[in-house]
Amino acid sequence: MTNAGSFADLVALGREAREKAYVPYSRFAVGAALRAKSGHVYTGCNVENASYSLTICAERVAIFKALAAGEREFDALAVVSETVAPPCGACRQVLAEFGLDIKVIVAGVSDELEVHTLRDLLPSAFVPDSLPSDYPSHH
Repeated sequence: MTNAGSFADLVALGREAREKAYVPYSRFAVGAALRAKSGHVYTGCNVENASYSLTICAERVAIFKALAAGEREFDALAVVSETVAPPCGACRQVLAEFGLDIKVIVAGVSDELEVHTLRDLLPSAFVPDSLPSDYPSHH
């Protein structure tokens, strides 16, 4: 694993993003900071909705912002919440589309944190290479 200290700036940006979360129902604020291989960082916070299924996680907000900006390659994601809570399955699957070697730094509001790869968090992932080679939209 990469030294967790080298991710301090990314975690700090995740903490800042967490402050913007809209969480009137769960009160479980999450912030995310996704670093593209270009060096640009995209942040996101979770946004809840009275129709609970329309809630979106901080990680997906960050990745969708990055994709809308034209990014396609990522190397690290920091996720900050009250406790050390890794991304949900949906967020893991969305990230897997762009590579299983992405470092995932999971931090709490204090100094505790864990560093994983997406591959560790989503073993046997369904990724673009899982599709048949003659599949029309195969990369």
